[in-house]
Amino acid sequence: MNIKVYIKIAVLLLITPLAIAQNSHRQLDSFVVNNGVLELSTNDGKYLIKPYSDNIVETSFIPTGEVFNPNSHAVIMNPMTPTVIKAKLTATPTAIEFATSGIVVKVDKSPFMISYSYHGKQLTSEKEGYIKDERGETLSFNLDNNEALYGAGARALGMNRRGNRLPLYNKAHYGYEDHSTQMNFSIPLVFSSKMYGIHFDNAPIGYLDLDSKHENTLTYETISGRKTYQLIAGNDWAQLVDNYTKLTGRQPLPPRWAFGNFSSRFGYHSEAEARATVDKFITEKIPLDAIIFDLYWFGKEIKGTMGNLEFDADNFPTPKKMIDDFSYLGVKTILITEPFILTTSKKWDEALQKNILATDEHGQAFTYDFYFGHTGLIDIFNPAGKAWFWSFYKQFTKLGVAGWWGDLGEPEVHPTGLLHQTGSADEMHNIYGHNWAKLIADGYQKDFPEQRPFILMRSGYSGSQRFGMIPWSGDVNRTWGGLQSQPEIALQMGLQGMAYMHSDLGGFAGANLDDELYSRWLQYGVFQPIFRPHAQEEVAAEPVFREQKAKQLAKAAIELRYQLLPYNYTLAFENNQQGLPLMRPLFYEEPQHRALYDVANSYLWGHEFLVKPVLDAGITATSVYFPRSANWFDFYTGQRYLAGTTQAVAVTQDHIPVFVRAGAFIPMIDVIQNTEHYSIKAFNLHYFDDTSVPRSTGKLYDDDGKTPNAFEKDAYSLLQFNSERTPHQLSITLSEKNGVHYQPVNRTVTLIVHNIYVKPGKVLLQSNLKKHAVNYSWDEKCKTLFVSVPLNQKSPAKLVISLSGN
Repeated sequence: MNIKVYIKIAVLLLITPLAIAQNSHRQLDSFVVNNGVLELSTNDGKYLIKPYSDNIVETSFIPTGEVFNPNSHAVIMNPMTPTVIKAKLTATPTAIEFATSGIVVKVDKSPFMISYSYHGKQLTSEKEGYIKDERGETLSFNLDNNEALYGAGARALGMNRRGNRLPLYNKAHYGYEDHSTQMNFSIPLVFSSKMYGIHFDNAPIGYLDLDSKHENTLTYETISGRKTYQLIAGNDWAQLVDNYTKLTGRQPLPPRWAFGNFSSRFGYHSEAEARATVDKFITEKIPLDAIIFDLYWFGKEIKGTMGNLEFDADNFPTPKKMIDDFSYLGVKTILITEPFILTTSKKWDEALQKNILATDEHGQAFTYDFYFGHTGLIDIFNPAGKAWFWSFYKQFTKLGVAGWWGDLGEPEVHPTGLLHQTGSADEMHNIYGHNWAKLIADGYQKDFPEQRPFILMRSGYSGSQRFGMIPWSGDVNRTWGGLQSQPEIALQMGLQGMAYMHSDLGGFAGANLDDELYSRWLQYGVFQPIFRPHAQEEVAAEPVFREQKAKQLAKAAIELRYQLLPYNYTLAFENNQQGLPLMRPLFYEEPQHRALYDVANSYLWGHEFLVKPVLDAGITATSVYFPRSANWFDFYTGQRYLAGTTQAVAVTQDHIPVFVRAGAFIPMIDVIQNTEHYSIKAFNLHYFDDTSVPRSTGKLYDDDGKTPNAFEKDAYSLLQFNSERTPHQLSITLSEKNGVHYQPVNRTVTLIVHNIYVKPGKVLLQSNLKKHAVNYSWDEKCKTLFVSVPLNQKSPAKLVISLSGN
């Protein structure tokens, strides 16, 4: 039932020099609530204010003479019904309030101004509202003096991005290092340290001005399109990111093999070269799950061959057999594709005949020169272009290709005069990669519904995570400066929903041979979402081709990556269900700690790890801040560090500094050659005991690593771990909940309890209502207790450790 309230108001505009108000000519004429949407009529247009939930509200302005476009490329959340939200309208002689149980939208009548608060806390307000002038179309907002700003996609600017005016135009930056204002992935989203975000829901190009003139103003600038934004609020960062990813979509679980090691370079010139590389990994017993083929798979030369979209028969004589042989070894095949069809390619005539290319104003294929040759661009906004492009993915997926790399998808060169079926190049530019990923994801759902896609791309838009896009940070320089920017880029993108942002490990651009840099980058890579060394071929990216010391360090890093698979896969599950980033800035759990607002040189890996990458050459010691939420233990030595302190930590060449939260449960496995051998029928469960933690919890998620939406299909297992600590006793309970379509197994858990300083008096195991003493071992030097615990899905196992000697 529609709720309608209509009040005609005559407004006398009040103008003062001190008013931080909207466009001085805007006047409120009337307002009405229609089916849960507040409609404000002004002298120059109409506002639509629509709550999505108690934490999200959308505001649209439709200037007089324009028609509202309701279609969003980013938002997939359905607004809650008025009966669920129960937004309340209150009108006074001076203002209107439209309030959910969380967000209150206040509309001052004179001077006209829209402001937002959350649970009584003022968040922000429109400053001038919508204005169209020589800059184009703008929306501006008031900022507090001291709030930090994040977002705008992938940039290298420092974590707090306030003070920058940033182009919203996806563009590659070859060879960047520690500073880049414009990169492959721009997102029209700003998060504030005041715990709100504003997402400007409009695709055409523009700018985000994050108070570059130091006037306490946030401004969105665009050439055209929707004047729509969503205000997202939360009580903390976890809730804020949760709400944003509810709005724009959650990342599906990648296939489990995506968390393994990749062999990749620019590029493998032949089948023989690729086979020899895979054989070398196996011979040297370095774990490997996938090999990635760059553009030589379809051509002998870099230039002139893009768009062939078929294996070069001379250098890849038996591609089907090669893919099958790799699969037998547990190694997946990934192929690069680009959206450009060169006039010299084998598919040019077919592309013209089938009208699948973007056009000029006369309807002819728009062609132009760029680095790789004279080209046309596939119009993925044209149903014919989309279907044609998918036909190749379908063909090669049937051949056995397990994953796809979409390169140059900004698009790298996208002339303004080019036209897509749904708009101009500048209107479609920022959503090209987004829709390219959607093309592949939709194709898998239709033609390969039992297979999780792997979609590696360097360009996208708000909400691209819901298509399973795995973004990377572009062609970073192979230098220390290149490494230094990587944690910031990944942390920022994780907050913006793109939790799998990662880098070419070791760096991409340049022929810089630096084994220390290479080792440190791979050691950092253990604790970033995707482990994928990749570089120009002049200096090998693959560890099997590095000098012995670098190879040993790389192998150790890769082996640790595989040991952590149970923990990392559980992080992926948390991201899928709650939007939680895998990499989290320190301010994520200390949002009021202003000194952490700009910190990117250390971060949290999930909830339990604190990571301090080595970002400079020759480092022998580093300063580490230990978050105040818990004490911390050195992951390698067991040394204890007090919560809330900053301490100097020694650095060795064998690993980067990594610490574990007191009370953490860390599930791990033994090293495997690839994820085809993955199993948690037997695994190690590390618990980091500390007298400061009276109780704690942990979990481990498992499924077959292949089935889409396995959790929703009840084809999963979720193991829960709990601890209770008294001065004289430590109790640890292990339990398991299985979905009805998960094949249950009896497990053997090797419980490894750290920081047990005196040999326990006894250890009792309670299971199936029986309690009995069990054998254990205690390492006096390492202060570590080892107990084997049988676990089945029918009954929890409770271990009671007597600490009377402590």
